[in-house]
Amino acid sequence: MQPSDARILRGAAIPSALAGAAAVLAGLLLGGAKGALGAAIATVVVIAFFSISVVAVSYASKISAQMMFAAAVFSYITKIFAMFALVAVFSDVTAWNSQAFAWSVIALTLVWIGAEIRHTLKTKMLYIDEPAQTPGPAADRSP
Repeated sequence: MQPSDARILRGAAIPSALAGAAAVLAGLLLGGAKGALGAAIATVVVIAFFSISVVAVSYASKISAQMMFAAAVFSYITKIFAMFALVAVFSDVTAWNSQAFAWSVIALTLVWIGAEIRHTLKTKMLYIDEPAQTPGPAADRSP
């Protein structure tokens, strides 16, 4: 993993984990132990899903820019299908509060995306590689 990718991962995972702790507390207060469990599971799911995406795109960036795009799209599609599978498999589970889970997933996703945007805007990283200038004779620009 490249250092810039690791910084992005840390810059988004830490605020998401803190927001996850707040979601667990809110789930506990509003839904009891089942609400806290739902929010805790949502925190793990969101952080795991987005971390896997960052790692996959970082690994693909070592190969080529086209592979980065393919990895990003493939990880997005995989996350959608995995979330559908989780919802389908656990639709009748009463061990946790499903509303606390759903609202926590939405809130933590927004926190993660916001943290990534904030980190990207604060990072002064060149995204265009300019060709190197070859030193040559100085042009005479006097009138």
